[in-house]
Amino acid sequence: MELVKKKIHMDRVGSRAGTQIVLEEDVNISDNKPDAVHLLNSKGEIIMEEIRAGENAVNLRGRLVVSLLYLTDTEGACASMETVIPYEEKINMDGVGNGDIILADCAIEDLTAGLINSRKISVQSVVSFTLEMEEHIEQDAAVDLVHDEPVEYRKQTYPVVQLVLQKKDIFRLKEEMELSGNLPNVFRTIWNHIAFDHVEFKALEEKISVQGEMKAFFLYEGEGDSDRTLWYENTVPFSGIIECHGCRENMIPDISYSLGQCNVEVRQDFDGEERVFCVEPVLDLDIHLYDEEELEVLSDLYGVHKEIEALTAQVQLKSLLMNGSGKCKIAEHAKIQNPEMPMYQLIHSEGEVRIDEQTVVENGIAVTGTLTVTTLYLCGSGAKSLYSTRNEIPFRYVIEAENITATSIYKLHCSIEQLTVTMLDGEELDVKAALQFRVIVFAVQKSELITDIKVGELDPNKLNSLPGMVICIAAQGDTLWDIGKRYYVPIAQLKEVNELVSEEIKEGDKILVVKGSL
Repeated sequence: MELVKKKIHMDRVGSRAGTQIVLEEDVNISDNKPDAVHLLNSKGEIIMEEIRAGENAVNLRGRLVVSLLYLTDTEGACASMETVIPYEEKINMDGVGNGDIILADCAIEDLTAGLINSRKISVQSVVSFTLEMEEHIEQDAAVDLVHDEPVEYRKQTYPVVQLVLQKKDIFRLKEEMELSGNLPNVFRTIWNHIAFDHVEFKALEEKISVQGEMKAFFLYEGEGDSDRTLWYENTVPFSGIIECHGCRENMIPDISYSLGQCNVEVRQDFDGEERVFCVEPVLDLDIHLYDEEELEVLSDLYGVHKEIEALTAQVQLKSLLMNGSGKCKIAEHAKIQNPEMPMYQLIHSEGEVRIDEQTVVENGIAVTGTLTVTTLYLCGSGAKSLYSTRNEIPFRYVIEAENITATSIYKLHCSIEQLTVTMLDGEELDVKAALQFRVIVFAVQKSELITDIKVGELDPNKLNSLPGMVICIAAQGDTLWDIGKRYYVPIAQLKEVNELVSEEIKEGDKILVVKGSL
């Protein structure tokens, strides 16, 4: 007598930890850069260089790269600079050991830059880190039984989502965008902003398809126009393939992405003029692939001529509750920060989403956060020079997730699907945005699975104590299985003797049990 077993591959979060750190530095503008008179924009990027698990702690090492755009002392001109602030942090995390898989999520909660003087800028940032220890578990489950003697067993079906593949990968892009004919050639690039929208992943045979849109914005100094700043903006669709061994069509992808290294350079067009922006971004991918199936396992068994004991283990089985998305629309009128510098013409707007809190509510996930919109514009006061304003718009949105509970596991990804900023007058903006929330939700069910059996001879004393014939009156909750197991009688025999066409019985039914009649 032998169990037929199948391995169930699951992932789970073993422990969590988090912390916030403050990174600050006073940065000198390099000698080859002009003086600064006003800061226009700042953006930061966290680069994780090392995530190393130790005994009950995780060591993080990396750097914060801050890019700064500022007005110079030359009327109408601007410049940019970059500074790097390294960090090294030890975070206590119970249960972690050497070699454990640690998933790290970082977010810049706040980035503040200010002019100390025309040659020095202060930078201060609050960075949060959220760590999860990911455990990969293989659990044996009995799915069938090979036997030569009478044995009664029954099965139960569970909807199960198994982890098939987890890995980190990259997706490289290369896009070329040529200036429109009315713009002068590029003399020097000053600033750029690269963002991605509508990014979708799909599992195929041995590969993953990816498609979306890349938005690119450039500030540059025109050839022969060194006294003023020009700009160019474009959106291009992209698609591609990521080779992925073990991937199969219809698998469930849970893939998060972030912009990693991004090279931007200016190249010559067919006429030999500097008019083509070449953008080569790298998307860092965190890939989880799941397979959904109806898993049929042995749920109970008993012997007719042998004593059989089922050995079980309690296992947390994951099933897919939801894999979908929701869209939050934002519409707001926003005043510029400095009304003494009124708007004459909008140049560019970019947004950043910060999620402050996410909570499971009835049939959904409530998300609160802030959309920060930074707008560059031409100032209508005096010389038409660049200026900027930053507005924070709070939001709250409930993503529908039917039957979600506090014990459910979910992963949430947020992106800006659409951002439109228009000028109402010199001091007020109309902001319209659509935030897309992608969410995958798993239900967790604790189940007792049979992992092994012990077979022995029936206890003669116990066997002799059982009557050869008896009428059982079914109690509330009794099943034909319960009666058969109690008296070591096959289910088919009980059905035949009692002329039953199914195994269904109800309270008060009289069931004749005849030992050894077949």
